Amino acid sequence: MTTTVRVDSWLWAVRVYKTRSMATTAARAGHVRVAGDRVKASHPVKIGDEVRVRQNGFDRIVVVNRLVTKRVGASVAAECLIDRTPPPPPREEIALQPTRDRGAGRPTKRERRDLEKLRGREQPEQ
Repeated sequence: MTTTVRVDSWLWAVRVYKTRSMATTAARAGHVRVAGDRVKASHPVKIGDEVRVRQNGFDRIVVVNRLVTKRVGASVAAECLIDRTPPPPPREEIALQPTRDRGAGRPTKRERRDLEKLRGREQPEQ
């Protein structure tokens, strides 16, 4: 019985990522954290470790409950982790991203300034 498993292998085995290469790529990009620290794909995880995975702009927080190296079924994968991810915010609270109509071209200087003011990134007057 092993006491540690590679983080990319474990994330793939418990079905957080569809492929192991996707898990490796996410770790390389800095989207995987173990105990709050960004880790490489080869970082070992053990039972009780908190793993944070950045997916679709939100953090998914899971705690390692059981170590597996081979991909397992969905029911077994659910037993291997404890999901502590907070529920997503309601749609009303998520700010809508302003979009430009297709083919409208680049924004003018005035439109760009209005967008930055809307986003709260106002430039100081010179």
